[in-house]
Amino acid sequence: MNPATALATVLVDELVRCGLSDVVLAPGSRSAPLALALHAESRVRLHVRIDERSASYLALGLARRSERPVALICSSGTATANFHPAVIEAGESGVPLLVLTADRPPELRGTGANQTIDQLGLYGTATRWFAEVGVPEDRPGQVAYWRSLACRAYQRAAGPANPGPVHLNLAFREPLIPDGDTTWSEPLDGAESGPWVRARVAPPPVALHIPPTRRGVLVVGDGAANVRRYVAAAGMAGWPVLSEPNGGGRYGDHAISTYHHLLSTPEFAEAHRPDVVVTLGRPGLSRPLLSWLRGAGEHIVVAPDLDRWPDPTRSATQVAQAVEIPVASGDDTWLHAWRQADQAVRSATDEVLDLSGTSEPRLARDLVDALPNGALLFCGSSMPIRDLDQSMRPRRGIRLMANRGASGIDGVVSSAMGAALAHNGPSYALIGDLSFLHDQNGLILGPREPRPDLCFVVVNNDGGGIFSLLPQAAVRDPFERVFGTPHGVDLGYVAAATGTPYTLLGDISELPKALRGEGPRVVEMRTDREENVAVHERLREAAQEAVRSYLETQTQP
Repeated sequence: MNPATALATVLVDELVRCGLSDVVLAPGSRSAPLALALHAESRVRLHVRIDERSASYLALGLARRSERPVALICSSGTATANFHPAVIEAGESGVPLLVLTADRPPELRGTGANQTIDQLGLYGTATRWFAEVGVPEDRPGQVAYWRSLACRAYQRAAGPANPGPVHLNLAFREPLIPDGDTTWSEPLDGAESGPWVRARVAPPPVALHIPPTRRGVLVVGDGAANVRRYVAAAGMAGWPVLSEPNGGGRYGDHAISTYHHLLSTPEFAEAHRPDVVVTLGRPGLSRPLLSWLRGAGEHIVVAPDLDRWPDPTRSATQVAQAVEIPVASGDDTWLHAWRQADQAVRSATDEVLDLSGTSEPRLARDLVDALPNGALLFCGSSMPIRDLDQSMRPRRGIRLMANRGASGIDGVVSSAMGAALAHNGPSYALIGDLSFLHDQNGLILGPREPRPDLCFVVVNNDGGGIFSLLPQAAVRDPFERVFGTPHGVDLGYVAAATGTPYTLLGDISELPKALRGEGPRVVEMRTDREENVAVHERLREAAQEAVRSYLETQTQP
């Protein structure tokens, strides 16, 4: 057996023994040993994509939703560089990826050989671990090395405290395909009972106990762990829960869904300073929330890995792997005040949205309301996730995800595809037109590839809508070209190019009907950027008026 085939066969077998179930492959010549080994491996689900960037984000979506390592494979050269954005996102958001890059052997590096670049440590600090595997040789000891290396890579990617991407660089000499010879200097088989190395998970950390108080707040951001346990504890303690949509905690009686508007009103923010704030995950959608956190007297950040904890406001006073929120005795004045204010703002903003026609924030609100229980919603990282944050009502029964580690707009179509393939139920994606165009290759599916049940809801405002809500909009002369970036693309033709079913949404009332269908499909809603600015301004004014009216009722004798 040639060494390249032996290494690929052993590596794939050991990763499967560790628990690998999904692999994404971008085809190439130097990676042929891995491709052939995977094609012959019936225990994994193989996904093939012609574009490395799309492939990498597909793997990212699969791993994010399944919460298990997914292998990502490509050939040598610039193919490897196209993985980099997804590896960065996986590193920032703690998604377990196993990146296997094929490479030329050392004697071909630095010689001008075709498709050869420096791949050593290519992804820098974005990975949790990197290993140059070395050119395989037919000599005793190689099997133990390969199998133990595979176990180490799988477990390091999986975590459990700090999951993320792992990079193995695999140098293959020719021949790259099986030569018909099955002999080798030692048995290639692995252990019959499971992985070569069995990693044991450490016991749960001792929780930090905080003093009982009714004036506490639980904040839930992206990537939060053990959300249900903390939300239940906050409920028992009488704390309001301020959860971003993708945080997974916006449900139940304690969920304050209008916190962005509440904390945008200085009078409310100042009057509702808590004794303690406990933060899960990485909050980052609402500037008023982040500003409010800076004034928290005690701010406890819960981070499973104490080497990396999120604290963008530099306001953390304690960091712990786990926190015990005790039940506090006393009245419910604190929670009651938050809930009354939340209800007042919700009524005011819902009234604005109901009169806003086919507006972007209304689409976000109504889409969440229309989804069936058990649905997955993958959301774009620019305006769609912010519209959800400011307009989504509390509800149970759906899973909401987004690429908020590095918050880029790239790879959203492919990430949604991957997440949908790992989800057991109907899936949807809410994205903007630039995100859709940026990753339109994600719609390309070969005839033998698994096809998810996924509906893309695309908001088309012909450009970068978020910039119209930022200070850049004041620079009128160059704004439209260098920020607004109108494209004039007919998204129906983009969908038609890949045979993807397409619907143009004429009125928001048609949304439930437009969402119906099976397999990948696209629903487009066209909006106007200037009108979108006006709707957001009306929402802000209505919310602040409602908050101030509520505060006045509290001060009257």
